[in-house]
Amino acid sequence: MLYFAYGSNLNHFQMKRRCKDSKFIKKINLKGYTLNFRSKYRAADIEKKNNSIVPGGLYEISKSDEKKLDIYEDYPILYKKNVFQVLQQYCDDLYNA
Repeated sequence: MLYFAYGSNLNHFQMKRRCKDSKFIKKINLKGYTLNFRSKYRAADIEKKNNSIVPGGLYEISKSDEKKLDIYEDYPILYKKNVFQVLQQYCDDLYNA
Protein backbone atom coordinates (compact mmCIF):
# COMPACT_ATOMS: atom_id res chain seq x y z
CA MET A 1 0.00 0.00 0.00
CA LEU A 2 1.07 3.60 -0.49
CA TYR A 3 1.60 5.81 2.54
CA PHE A 4 1.93 9.60 2.63
CA ALA A 5 4.46 10.54 5.31
CA TYR A 6 4.90 13.95 6.92
CA GLY A 7 6.44 15.26 10.11
CA SER A 8 8.80 12.84 11.87
CA ASN A 9 7.98 10.05 9.41
CA LEU A 10 9.99 11.97 6.80
CA ASN A 11 13.15 10.93 8.64
CA HIS A 12 14.25 7.93 6.58
CA PHE A 13 16.17 6.31 9.46
CA GLN A 14 13.23 6.55 11.85
CA MET A 15 10.77 5.34 9.23
CA LYS A 16 12.92 2.29 8.40
CA ARG A 17 13.24 1.51 12.12
CA ARG A 18 9.46 1.68 12.57
CA CYS A 19 8.57 0.00 9.28
CA LYS A 20 11.11 -2.59 8.17
CA ASP A 21 9.38 -3.26 4.84
CA SER A 22 8.98 0.41 3.88
CA LYS A 23 10.40 1.70 0.62
CA PHE A 24 10.74 5.43 0.00
CA ILE A 25 9.45 6.35 -3.44
CA LYS A 26 9.74 10.13 -3.74
CA LYS A 27 9.00 13.52 -2.25
CA ILE A 28 5.48 14.75 -2.96
CA ASN A 29 3.19 17.59 -1.92
CA LEU A 30 -0.33 17.09 -0.60
CA LYS A 31 -2.43 19.94 -2.02
CA GLY A 32 -5.42 21.37 -0.20
CA TYR A 33 -4.09 20.53 3.27
CA THR A 34 -2.01 22.31 5.89
CA LEU A 35 0.25 21.06 8.67
CA ASN A 36 -0.74 21.90 12.22
CA PHE A 37 0.30 20.86 15.71
CA ARG A 38 -2.44 19.79 18.09
CA SER A 39 -3.12 18.00 21.34
CA LYS A 40 -1.14 18.28 24.52
CA TYR A 41 1.65 16.35 22.76
CA ARG A 42 1.89 18.98 19.99
CA ALA A 43 1.61 16.16 17.47
CA ALA A 44 1.94 17.09 13.80
CA ASP A 45 -1.30 16.56 11.91
CA ILE A 46 -2.90 17.65 8.66
CA GLU A 47 -6.21 19.32 8.03
CA LYS A 48 -8.01 20.53 4.92
CA LYS A 49 -7.23 24.08 3.90
CA ASN A 50 -7.67 25.60 0.45
CA ASN A 51 -4.58 26.92 -1.32
CA SER A 52 -2.23 25.10 1.07
CA ILE A 53 0.36 22.36 0.62
CA VAL A 54 1.89 19.82 3.00
CA PRO A 55 5.34 18.65 1.89
CA GLY A 56 5.83 14.95 2.43
CA GLY A 57 7.08 11.68 1.11
CA LEU A 58 5.47 8.72 -0.57
CA TYR A 59 6.35 5.26 0.75
CA GLU A 60 5.26 1.76 -0.07
CA ILE A 61 4.52 -0.09 3.19
CA SER A 62 3.28 -3.55 4.11
CA LYS A 63 0.20 -4.42 6.18
CA SER A 64 2.62 -5.28 8.99
CA ASP A 65 4.18 -1.79 8.70
CA GLU A 66 0.72 -0.22 8.83
CA LYS A 67 -0.03 -2.05 12.08
CA LYS A 68 3.27 -0.85 13.58
CA LEU A 69 2.50 2.72 12.54
CA ASP A 70 -0.98 2.43 14.06
CA ILE A 71 0.62 1.60 17.40
CA TYR A 72 3.33 4.25 17.11
CA GLU A 73 0.85 6.94 16.02
CA ASP A 74 -1.68 5.93 18.71
CA TYR A 75 -4.38 5.28 16.11
CA PRO A 76 -7.33 5.88 16.46
CA ILE A 77 -6.90 7.97 19.64
CA LEU A 78 -4.37 10.57 18.47
CA TYR A 79 -4.63 10.20 14.70
CA LYS A 80 -7.22 9.41 12.07
CA LYS A 81 -6.54 7.85 8.69
CA ASN A 82 -7.26 9.69 5.46
CA VAL A 83 -7.49 7.98 2.10
CA PHE A 84 -6.21 9.91 -0.91
CA GLN A 85 -6.23 9.23 -4.60
CA VAL A 86 -2.67 8.89 -5.90
CA LEU A 87 -1.85 10.08 -9.39
CA GLN A 88 -0.80 7.40 -11.86
CA GLN A 89 2.67 8.96 -12.26
CA TYR A 90 3.53 8.00 -8.67
CA CYS A 91 2.35 4.44 -9.22
CA ASP A 92 4.43 4.26 -12.41
CA ASP A 93 7.50 5.40 -10.46
CA LEU A 94 6.87 2.70 -7.87
CA TYR A 95 6.45 -0.22 -10.22
CA ASN A 96 9.01 0.83 -12.83
CA ALA A 97 11.85 1.59 -10.39
